[in-house]
Amino acid sequence: MTSSGTSSARVTAAGVPRPGGAGRLAGRTVSRIGYGAMQLERLHTDRAAAVALLRRAVELGVDHVDTAQFYGHGFVNEVVREALGPSDGSDGVVVVTKVGADPDPDGPLPLRPAQRPEELRASVEDNLRSLGTERLAVVNLRRLDTGPGLRAEGDQVVDLDDQLAVLTALRDEGKIGAIGLSSVTLEGLRRALPAGVVCVQNAYSLVSRSDEDLLRLCAAEDIAWVPYFPLGGAFPAMPKVADEPAVRAVARSLGRTPAQVGLAWLLHHAPHVLLIPGTADAAHLAANTEVGEVALDGAALASLDAVPSRSADVPLG
Repeated sequence: MTSSGTSSARVTAAGVPRPGGAGRLAGRTVSRIGYGAMQLERLHTDRAAAVALLRRAVELGVDHVDTAQFYGHGFVNEVVREALGPSDGSDGVVVVTKVGADPDPDGPLPLRPAQRPEELRASVEDNLRSLGTERLAVVNLRRLDTGPGLRAEGDQVVDLDDQLAVLTALRDEGKIGAIGLSSVTLEGLRRALPAGVVCVQNAYSLVSRSDEDLLRLCAAEDIAWVPYFPLGGAFPAMPKVADEPAVRAVARSLGRTPAQVGLAWLLHHAPHVLLIPGTADAAHLAANTEVGEVALDGAALASLDAVPSRSADVPLG
């Protein structure tokens, strides 16, 4: 999945060196270190700061942004549109969005499942409107089969084939450029392969590697692996990469933070990994884009590879 290393692939469309090097997503060359926009919700009282942070990410070489209409009940998509302008990803920044949940600010969790085909279509239309574009470069279907978070019940238990049918119809209509999957099982991905999947987003980190077979299938099928919760610890029961003694030891030896080491391990682990770490802090943003410069030698990698993997399957609600 890495690029051939040509000079044009080493820089973004704006001529900025690609943090983490070059990878591939939906047939496009992108920086292997992108940006997960969910954390922009934390800046909802300072929209200008949110816009400035996202523009700073692009200045640092980020050209792959992950968002969703249900982030901040539309606030994050509005920031993406203001900061980057309407785009279908054909030039400049590739904006990836997702469907499968809707905001539920008054519920026990801020999200509720929205898995039915008509809800998926409505979510695509909502993303088109809020992002101000006629075509979404990539849309990830957030399944509720695995990983921490929501689970489907009642009429929200929907067959994957029915969901893929509506997404492929939207792709045929020109409203979607490519289809990805999130929180999917190995069998689910195998069933979905004929639909043309370009990326998979599952919870995965140095300390939660239960999806190794899924990662390998993505590599074999030229599918980008885009882990969410790449440092673990998003929920109380999830292990944290930064708590691991081996990670902390490597970080000390390199003069880096444990978070940088955890992200660097992901880049070293497989060439089709694309990172989308999120933050609402400019200093953390800069530190994340520097991860590609972290050199892990054989001894460091052996030490990190030996860290035991624990399950990230922490259902809520």
